[in-house]
Amino acid sequence: MQKKMYKVLTPIQKRDGQGSWFMKIGSGFTNKDDSINLYLDVIPVGIAPGKGMTLQIRELDENDLRQREARTGYGRGTVSGSDA
Repeated sequence: MQKKMYKVLTPIQKRDGQGSWFMKIGSGFTNKDDSINLYLDVIPVGIAPGKGMTLQIRELDENDLRQREARTGYGRGTVSGSDA
């Protein structure tokens, strides 16, 4: 069975104060007991007082998996990821 992979996102307030965008700050993976381990690459700072910190966990979609494959070379049939 394939482990599910996740991305951890946090909303970042736009400088003009009009909305926010989501920054990927880590990854997550399921365990045998269906719990999830999160691995954060950064910890968000500058949280507005009284707002708290929001983290979203989203399962990787096909586009995320293609980008991951392109970066790592997985799925190309070579050890190094190059065709040469």
